[in-house]
Amino acid sequence: MILDDYRGIADQGELRAIEHLAGALRGRRFIHVNSTATGGGVAELLQRMIPLMKSLGIDAKWKVMKGTKQFFEVTKRIHNSLQGREGPPTKKMWDIYESVNRRNAERLDLDADCVFIHDPQPALLVEKKKRGIWVWRCHIDISRPNRVTWYLLKDLVQQYDAAIFSVARFAQSLPLAQFMIPPSIDPLSEKNVDLTEEEVNAVFERFDIPMDKPVLLQVSRFDPFKDPLGVIDAFKLVRKYHPCRLVLAGGTATDDPEGARVLDEVREKAEGDPDIHILLLPPFSDREINALQRGATIVLQKSTREGFGLVVAEALWKKKPVIAGDVGGIPLQVIDGVTGYLVHSVEGTAFRVRQLLQNPHKARILGEAGREHIRRNFLITGHIRNYLALWRAMEDKDSDLIYV
Repeated sequence: MILDDYRGIADQGELRAIEHLAGALRGRRFIHVNSTATGGGVAELLQRMIPLMKSLGIDAKWKVMKGTKQFFEVTKRIHNSLQGREGPPTKKMWDIYESVNRRNAERLDLDADCVFIHDPQPALLVEKKKRGIWVWRCHIDISRPNRVTWYLLKDLVQQYDAAIFSVARFAQSLPLAQFMIPPSIDPLSEKNVDLTEEEVNAVFERFDIPMDKPVLLQVSRFDPFKDPLGVIDAFKLVRKYHPCRLVLAGGTATDDPEGARVLDEVREKAEGDPDIHILLLPPFSDREINALQRGATIVLQKSTREGFGLVVAEALWKKKPVIAGDVGGIPLQVIDGVTGYLVHSVEGTAFRVRQLLQNPHKARILGEAGREHIRRNFLITGHIRNYLALWRAMEDKDSDLIYV
């Protein structure tokens, strides 16, 4: 996996910029830390990004914090609270959060020229900072957080040198440099590489999903913010007028104890309906997800809160029209009426689905535009360029320009 593999996909100017930036940082140590090795967009990104950075001569490493079931229940509460859904953690919860972070600080070697700490779970590790540039990378929507929870976390974030948000409106009032860098997809990963029609069909057969009707698909963790129950309601409205199938495919993550409960609710709501297919996918089911997205007629992402929603970029890359919630980073990807449609309700979702099922030509136009939009704006090469440029900029704060 080297930069040359992306020639003919990414813009040449972007690749040259990466080579120049990496040349200035060759041999330097770059560490990323998050809370789970599998499940969720952060782990997916790092699985692809770290080897590519290594190929550029940067000593890039990825470290995963260890936590107890109790710790991840606390961090899920913090996560939901930062997204405005729950109240703040109790003092006992915050004590657990601090204790687990400090044990990880003792265990992890975080001596590096640049350290990226991803999301709230390991944020307290900044207390171990001795040297280098430390950046807090926030992937979730904290535009309307519970104020008490944000007050607690803000005390930690203020100890960093910089913060990164996926969307400008997620940024908060902080006495440090803030950057907007959206996540990305890797077009050469198992989840996005081209597949043959035979392979796509084989995956649908293996999951016992007939392709005799249009297929509506949502791929996401079983999380209330992804609104899988609302997706089922929208599907039932559509089916009154168009025969179709619904596939809800997702997995769980080690740092998300809420997933099992949501999955049970989804199964109960779909019980006995032969046109609704619920798939609990194990980790590293990337090729299967790829095939499901390529075989779908329309891809949904009816989120009510969203950090960015990389599954939207994945579907657009595969030329699929996407109907998604108008939240978080989704509007950066779904340009309403150009690459897909943004929706705000169950009824609005059903209306847009019906519209595209009645007009396959429009669906194809949206899909074509979506792929080019992702190619220009949300590929891993651009993501790496932005990370390296931020690193250079933070080390040379007195300069107004970075020459690439």
